[in-house]
This record gives sequence, structure tokens and C-alpha cells, in this order.
Amino acid sequence: MLHFAFEHSSKVLYSLDNLREKCGVFGVFAPGEDVARLTFFGLHSLQHRGQESAGIASAGSSKKIHSYAEMGLVTQVFDETILAGLAGTHAIGHTRYSTTGSSKLENAQPLLVKGRHGTMAIAHNGNIVNADVLREGLEAEGIHFETSSDTEVIAKCLSNAHGNNWKERFGQLMRRANGAYSLTILVPEGVFAVRDPLGIRPLCIGELDNGYVFASETCALDHLGAKFVREVLPGEVVKADAEGLTSWFPLKSSDNQKEENPERICLLEFIYFARPDSHLSGQLLHPVRMRMGAAVAREHPIEADLVIGIPDSATAAAIGYAREAGIPYAEGLIKNRYVGRTFIQPDQRLREQGVHLKFNPLKEAIEGKKLIVVDDSIVRGTTTPRVVKMLRDVGATEVHMRVTSPPITHPCFYGVDMATRSELIAAQSSIEEIREHVGADTLGYLSLEGTVAATNISAGSHCDACFTGNYPSEVPLQLDKLAFEPDVGDVQDRHAFPILKAR
Repeated sequence: MLHFAFEHSSKVLYSLDNLREKCGVFGVFAPGEDVARLTFFGLHSLQHRGQESAGIASAGSSKKIHSYAEMGLVTQVFDETILAGLAGTHAIGHTRYSTTGSSKLENAQPLLVKGRHGTMAIAHNGNIVNADVLREGLEAEGIHFETSSDTEVIAKCLSNAHGNNWKERFGQLMRRANGAYSLTILVPEGVFAVRDPLGIRPLCIGELDNGYVFASETCALDHLGAKFVREVLPGEVVKADAEGLTSWFPLKSSDNQKEENPERICLLEFIYFARPDSHLSGQLLHPVRMRMGAAVAREHPIEADLVIGIPDSATAAAIGYAREAGIPYAEGLIKNRYVGRTFIQPDQRLREQGVHLKFNPLKEAIEGKKLIVVDDSIVRGTTTPRVVKMLRDVGATEVHMRVTSPPITHPCFYGVDMATRSELIAAQSSIEEIREHVGADTLGYLSLEGTVAATNISAGSHCDACFTGNYPSEVPLQLDKLAFEPDVGDVQDRHAFPILKAR
């Protein structure tokens, strides 16, 4: 759903009222394969996780790391000539949406860093809550920073860690870094895949005929013909190199102690972020979202003529609602799938009608109908009123909004671009007030219990902090994504905000 246009470096980008997640990561070790091309297609499969920049780093027998990153979509950044210059036996890749550090080239990933343990490239999905504290400590040691990204903080922590081996170095990182991080890391001899001890962001392992791949989602494995092996476990480090796969848990007392850490996978991955053709925690997400739609139909029944969904993220849920309610489903909104990054600034009239750049209603299907409109979330409440008005303008007689998530009442500090409660309409308003604001005849949110049940994952295995305020680690009350920008002006010090204790 269109939110607003914001200007950056004289370029206009269109943001969505829906939440934005912080990136997709990929890694491959496959001697004899075109690893740059495999990474390109892996990133293309993960494009939905970030559209600001894309990059690939590779290495081979020469032990030299080659890298290329640029602003734009994967298909805009890479061509045959660039990919040919990224030869090697192993590679990592990244597609970014910024949550710490602004959207500019210096923050594009993979980041290439040098430290006491040599050169590495790193790609990161997530957000480090205490990045400011870690950065200050490293700067006090004389370590220089070149970006405003928390990813560089992770990289500098790891590349300068005291330790005789990678297990000790990763142990230092995991003990120091608070927050969410799924990482792929390129070193001259191979590729690491790393997941934080809470497992907030997803990461999986796939097998090729002559190698292995790591990816944020299983859909990337499918597109490459890789066989799904398993997910990287919370607190686990997996290395792919000439010896195959090796794995360890740096925070555990024994390498053979493989019991799982208590996973707190982000519930929004199930609701919205991940592609519906991806598997997460053993569940294919398309039927998960259909079950969410069915659940909200049971919790908030209403008589209507037609069920439509906000494309594409709520389509599966709308189908599930329609089947459960016994009400016909139809496409009521056609999405312009080529709307995204644009460098052409719309005139004022188009600004006011901005939602029409994204969606166009099918008047013939909607006119004279009582509609149930299914969406996955209402975040800021800036666009839903425009959608409702647009449907009424083409003849809908009633519009009943149904949302397949609970109200989002608290900010996320783990890799979603919403760090203040003031941004969230449900933090400021009751459900009835939200209904009046969006102009719907009725409004129903799926309960947290219904959302969790639809995932088929045991309660307590998710991070649901944005719905409950129950954070799995200590977090400040507010974060500023531009805190490390040198030219922003009066940026709020993260230390100035109280700390919420983990529950």
C-alpha cells in the first residue's frame, strides 16, 4: 500500500504503508559453478526483502575478494560484464532496505572490511540494538568507520575480535551484539552463515550437486534447483568450504551440544515479509496465510457479496477468508507491479491520488457490492482510507476491512523500519477510532492467539513484540536509524532513551 513519496538525493522513492524489512542475504560455495550468476538469481528471488541496493562479493583460488554493489534493483545493478568480473568458487550477496543508516551507496552491502584476521565481506539481515555502544568501544580502540550502518559494527567486531579461531571470535560477537542478525560472511577459504541466538530473522541451507547455498528464504533455493537441507538454528554458525559443511554453537559448552536455543522467529515473517512460496519453521507460508484469513473470518464474520484482497501480500488470506465464510472471492484491485523505485516526481494531483499509482479497481466487479477487503496489516493508517474511498468511488455499497494480524502497537528494533510508537496508528487510537479514520463500515483484526495458531508453531516460539511490547531482549524505547550519519544535524542519542527489559 502506498504511503508517501520522500526525497533522497533528488530522487523520489515510493514507500509503502506496509512494513519494510531489512534485507535478503545469500551465500554459495560451489567450485566449478558460476557462483556470481547463482548469487544474482538468488538475490533476484529475494528482491522483495529490499529494493534500495544490491551487491555481490566473490573469492576463489587467488584468495582475493572481489565485490560490486550499487543502488537499485538486482536487475539494474548487474549485467554480464559485471558478473564476469566476480568469478570464483564462492560468493555472497545482499539486497537492502535500510533500518540503520540511510539509503546511500556507502551503506550498500556486502561490506568489505579488513581486520587483524584478514579481509572479509559481510551481508546482514536484521538490526543491532546496541550498535552505538559497540561502535563507541571500537572507536576508542582506534578502529575507523566508513559507513553509518550497524553492519559495519558487526564486521569490525568480528574482524578485530580476540580469539585463536572462528569459534572464539563468533562467540565474542554473540556475547556482545544484542539484536537480530542473519549473516552470510565471505572469507578467502569459504562462506559462513550465522544466525543470532534468538533466531529472529530466517536463514536456511540448500545443497547443490557440487556445493551449498545459504539464503534468507527457501524460495531462493527453489529457483536455483537446490535441495533444502534445513534452517540454520538460532545461535549457530555454519561454514561451507572445501571440506563440506561444518557447524558449531559458539555460546554452548560443547560442539556436540546441539539442542536448540529458544527460537523467537519474527511473527511478521509469517504474516507478510516472506514470500508465500517459502517455507519457514517447516511451514509453507501460502497455506499459513490462508489459515489466517479463515481465522479472521471466524472471529469477525459479516454478511457480504464479495471478498477481495490487497494484492499481492493479502491474496492468500483473502482466499482463505472467502472459503471459510462461503462468500465468493474475486480480484477487485489490480496491482501495477512495475511501480516501485522511480526518479520521476509526480505532480500534486498524482500525489493526492497516489494510491492509484499502485492499484486500480475493477469497477465492473465492485459496483453495487458489499465488500470484505482483506489486508495483512494497517501500520500508519495513511493509505487504507484512500483504498476504502477508491472502492466506494467505483460503486461499493459497503466496505468491511479485515486484517490478518493483531494491531501493531509497538515499534520493532530487530530489522523493521518502524522505530517509534508515534508512527503507529494502533498505538494512538482504539479500533473504533481506526475504523472511523479509514472510513470502513466495520473493522476486524485477527487476534494474537488466532495468528499464532495459524502458523502451527508452538506459542512462545515467535517474536511478537510489535503486537505486545514483550521484547525478547533489552531494547531502548526508541531508535534513530540515522544515528551514525555525520551530517544529519541534531540526531537523538540512543542512550537518552530508557531501556525496556526483556520479558
